[in-house]
Amino acid sequence: MLELRPNCECCGGALPPDSTGARICSFECTFCAACAAGVLAGRCPNCGGELVPRPRRPAEHLARHPASRVRKLKEGGCPAASA
Repeated sequence: MLELRPNCECCGGALPPDSTGARICSFECTFCAACAAGVLAGRCPNCGGELVPRPRRPAEHLARHPASRVRKLKEGGCPAASA
C-alpha cells in the first residue's frame, strides 16, 4: 500500500493525500508537480526513475488506511536545483 507521503522531498511543499499535484517514482519518492516538471525534468533524483502522478486514496478509506505523517526532505533541496 502506498505511504502517501505528506510533502515534496525537493521544496518541502505540502502534498495532502487527495492532492492531484503529487508525483512519485516506483520507490515512492514524492515530489510536487512543479519540482517534478521543473528542476527534476520528470526524473527522480534518488533513483533516476520516472516521476508519475500519485494515485489518490478515496476519503472513505483514509480512516482505516491513513496517509503517512513522516516528512522527508532532501538535505540541501534537489540536486538539480542547487546546480
